[in-house]
Amino acid sequence: MRVSFFNELDSFAIRNKIDPKNIIDGVCKDYRIQDFYNNPSFGYGGYCLPKDTKQLLNDFNDTPQNLIGSIVKSNQTRKEFIVNDILAMGKKNIGIYRLNMKKNSDNYRNSSVLEIIRMLLKKDLNIFIYEPLINLDSYNEIPIKKDLNSFKINSDIIIANRSNKELDDVKIKVYTRDIFNKN
Repeated sequence: MRVSFFNELDSFAIRNKIDPKNIIDGVCKDYRIQDFYNNPSFGYGGYCLPKDTKQLLNDFNDTPQNLIGSIVKSNQTRKEFIVNDILAMGKKNIGIYRLNMKKNSDNYRNSSVLEIIRMLLKKDLNIFIYEPLINLDSYNEIPIKKDLNSFKINSDIIIANRSNKELDDVKIKVYTRDIFNKN
């Protein structure tokens, strides 16, 4: 619920050309909310949370609810919004920087960026990935760039769920919603 809330605040800020950091900082001044786990992302993901949230919704059966269903829907809506925002930039060579959900993680199973990639693949784009944890030449038939400098040069835009200092020299190309540079 918290992840969806801050992601939706970020979507609102993008759509209205408002600095999302100002909105989120303002909301977090409320002592009941505070400033932990408030960093927007492409949507919640990972191995358990999406699956568990959908299962929880299913378990509600006849129990009246609005919130759980809205959270599941919000996460999908967020990913669609992110893809549309990326497409609006009109770039053709799309570099995906890392597949993991969090910094210093080696787990990318069901990462939200994978759904972003699936949606972008439906368009006529040249998509490639920089993921040093993958020792193959491709991931799901998407080319893997082994050399970070080549990846940067060949990318018109770099999609990064979480930013990293090694992208500082190409910040102008980076599309991330990582406002606070934390997980």
